[in-house]
Amino acid sequence: MATMLSRPASMRMRMTMRSIGTHSRRLLGVQDGGGGRSLLPSRWKSSQPQLDPVDRSDEEGGGDIDWDNLGFGLTPTDYMYVMRCTQEEGGFSRGELARYGNIELSPSSGVLNYGQGLFEGLKAYRRADGPGYTLFRPEENARRMQHGAGRMCMPSPSVEQFVHAVKQTVLANKRWVPPQGKGALYLRPLLIGSGAILGLAPAPEYTFMIYAAPVGTYFKEGMAAINLLVEEEIHRAMPGGTGGVKTISNYAPVLKAQMDARSKGFADVLYLDSVHKRYVEEASSCNLFVVKGGAVATPATAGTILPGVTRRSIIELARDSGYQVDRSLHSTPPLLSITQLCR
Repeated sequence: MATMLSRPASMRMRMTMRSIGTHSRRLLGVQDGGGGRSLLPSRWKSSQPQLDPVDRSDEEGGGDIDWDNLGFGLTPTDYMYVMRCTQEEGGFSRGELARYGNIELSPSSGVLNYGQGLFEGLKAYRRADGPGYTLFRPEENARRMQHGAGRMCMPSPSVEQFVHAVKQTVLANKRWVPPQGKGALYLRPLLIGSGAILGLAPAPEYTFMIYAAPVGTYFKEGMAAINLLVEEEIHRAMPGGTGGVKTISNYAPVLKAQMDARSKGFADVLYLDSVHKRYVEEASSCNLFVVKGGAVATPATAGTILPGVTRRSIIELARDSGYQVDRSLHSTPPLLSITQLCR
């Protein structure tokens, strides 16, 4: 049972994976390899495309990696996927794989001068029931990028182009996918205004790319509970801003709050709404759920909170499992028991 608290100036929040978190991890990973009926509802089956296990990398093995102690950091892999378009073209054409490496940008590119850029994050896993890899709902990341591109005045790849690029990136970097149960291959799709522009206006050219890195858990605590510091002065987003899209310009402003929290021994920051400075919204890299008895509550995504792909999936799973889901947490001050979920 969560307890209502009066909020002190520096409040310690304990995040715990409650029953819904455990149940969701069990269901999301189910694949029936024995010929029986899958436990997943039909809508989940179409959201987990199976990748052909063809190896397109030139090397064997995953390099000198300690898979048992894999953290969340950048390990350069072999290939990245690149696709470009101009304003005149109006849409992206066929992309290609390229060796992982630096890219060249004009000093007056739209992304460097005006922050015209978006990114996504998703993972590929080795299948437990045979060769091949599993992606989790990549089409949802594609649609979220399309939504963000509209807000940032950018063209965007189609859902089909996005998913195809993700698959090609996984297959080209097959040797970097951690062994089953040891982690995942993290994929970072980027959409940036790469064309040169001086006046404040949309860039004339855009680049979509995906690079990859093998990763373990995001927090060093793994799946154990972590401590959050409630931030009262710095806000991640405000009404009418870009808090509801995954634009690169949302993240650098929270670095100060995050570094201050870590210097005090906290793992991350829990941000409050910028109007009342009272209601929980989300952490720097996570959506939040409050679990209380048979009910699950999460803040509504009303423009200031990123609509997480995992967030949506947990809501669907919770309802399928008989939980009452409330998406109007804006009437509740910070609670003691918080469930942390990735985006």
